[in-house]
Amino acid sequence: MFFSPVSPAAHRAAHHTDTPQAAPLRRKAPLLKAGLVALSLALTSAPLALMPVTAQAQQVSAFMQSVAEAASSSKVLSDFYRSNGYKPVFADQSASAKARRQALLRAVQSAPDKGLAPYDTSLLEANLRAIKSDRDLGRAEVALAQLFLDYARDVQTGQLIPSRIDAGLVRQVPYRDGLEVLTNFTQSNPQAYLRKLEPSSPEYARLLKEKAKLEELIAHGGWGQTVPGGKYEPGATGNGVILLRNRLMAMGYLPRSAATGYDAKMEKAVQQFQMDHGLTSDGVAGQATIDEINLSPEKRMASILVALERERWINMPLGERHIWVNLTDFSAKIVDHGRVTFETRSVIGQNSGDRRSPEFSDEMEHMVINPTWHVPRSIAVKEYLPMMQRNPNAAGHLRLVDSRGRTVNRANVDFSQYTTRSFPFNLKQPPSNSNALGLVKFMFPNKYNIYLHDTPSKSLFGREVRAFSHGCIRLQQPFDFAYALLSKQTSDPEGFFQAKLRTGVETLVPLEQHVPVHLIYRTAVTLPKGGMEYRRDVYGRDAKIWAALQDRGVQLYSVGG
Repeated sequence: MFFSPVSPAAHRAAHHTDTPQAAPLRRKAPLLKAGLVALSLALTSAPLALMPVTAQAQQVSAFMQSVAEAASSSKVLSDFYRSNGYKPVFADQSASAKARRQALLRAVQSAPDKGLAPYDTSLLEANLRAIKSDRDLGRAEVALAQLFLDYARDVQTGQLIPSRIDAGLVRQVPYRDGLEVLTNFTQSNPQAYLRKLEPSSPEYARLLKEKAKLEELIAHGGWGQTVPGGKYEPGATGNGVILLRNRLMAMGYLPRSAATGYDAKMEKAVQQFQMDHGLTSDGVAGQATIDEINLSPEKRMASILVALERERWINMPLGERHIWVNLTDFSAKIVDHGRVTFETRSVIGQNSGDRRSPEFSDEMEHMVINPTWHVPRSIAVKEYLPMMQRNPNAAGHLRLVDSRGRTVNRANVDFSQYTTRSFPFNLKQPPSNSNALGLVKFMFPNKYNIYLHDTPSKSLFGREVRAFSHGCIRLQQPFDFAYALLSKQTSDPEGFFQAKLRTGVETLVPLEQHVPVHLIYRTAVTLPKGGMEYRRDVYGRDAKIWAALQDRGVQLYSVGG
């Protein structure tokens, strides 16, 4: 009899057990509860367990050899079984092995409840039921270990590889060492260990609750009839207003009401909806508000499933104090011990070309008061060089600097002879109130040349959608942001900052304790006291992630939901 579950080699080539660079395995079908029972029962009747002790001793080498062969194409599995003497940890009838099996199979069955794709174990199940030899049992042992590694990786750090989905997803996922994870599992309470693999953040737990609530809502028909397009404001009447009223009631924004006009209660409900969805909260239901109100619960569920995957990508300590920049919310926050202690509006990169702000985590090391703007090479040659070729005195606020740091007189330069590749100069803007970086920048040195900074263009902070920069994050209240950061290292942060500012001289101020910075992108965010906030997919990244999750087999709601 030939035992043929997905081999570790093929599984790893199609998945990411050993390396994040591998392509994802596509799951095909839900795992049924009956299949899990059969899977466990198959091992109960396995030949090895029924053999006399002497026979087992004679046959153990066949089992060991089978395990070694099955594990040979996976470094993690080879190292694990070599270290434990090729002994079974799943496929024998000891109480500990049975507990591991049952815990793993229950976890795999509930994978869709966590927003994961269902696992197709039909081939594994069929082969387990047909075990006839110790060699078959050895292959079953390795197949179960492989299933554990796949599930552990998926639930702990995600099913997708971010960098494969979008160029702006440059986040370094904190992948765990597979050998360590498997070894620790065999030395721990199986159920408790599998639970601890999941993100422990309050956000993850609340997202799972919201997922379950939306499943229930979808099962009972959703939010009802959509609202006709147009503009609805206080005093309005008609069928559209009634449909708007009904939709707001179904969503929980408006108490039960028989009102047929756009009254004060409806205005207040619309304002709250607008605030929860990043819209201008004027209480008038214009087309942008109606578009958001009409989005289906299925669309919102997709956002939650994407948020769960994103939460797994950042499954690591965020820092007792950290900076949280949600690109879709156009905001920057300082979080201390899980509580937001400072918040300001932000402007992010334009939704075009290479200007979209990337997503990654780093550490803020210092701020620069009265900064010089060192114009990035890409901006210098793509934007300013053509201007200076047309008019050598263009962009006169910028200094032309040679490779030795000397200022060059533009009158002596023939800009027409240079291309984007051969342009030999740097461009710099000295400190001033009109400096492109404003009067302070906040540095977390990174290869993407992204940082937070002030700006002289204050009017942009009044816009609803604030995607205008070349990629860096502009802050509406940079001074207050600086005071909040400095409050940990000086008793008078405002006085300290203003004294440096008044000098007009560029001054680097180290942060005595570096602060983790997380540039994230969440279109679905939970509220600590219940409920959700949603934002628009400004760069279209979540749409790409959702398509990839669907391709992987993730469903809008759990099996049986």
